[in-house]
Amino acid sequence: MQNPFESGHIKNYVFLYVSVVIIMILFFIASTLFIEEENIEKKVFNTEVNETIQEKNRLKHLEEERSLKTKFKLLDKAY
Repeated sequence: MQNPFESGHIKNYVFLYVSVVIIMILFFIASTLFIEEENIEKKVFNTEVNETIQEKNRLKHLEEERSLKTKFKLLDKAY
């Protein structure tokens, strides 16, 4: 095996390394220049609960309780 320092091949390795570094720098510059920052609007949700919705939910809950009471009968004695 030949010594790259004596045969002059070290120049090719240095050029390869420098070219890779330059390509990385160019990609970094291109990514910072061409990427646009998007402003994302903050979403605001309505936190007020409509009274009619509350009433409907309450009525549904009462109907479910009534239906459960009529369907099942508990035993008088636990075994």
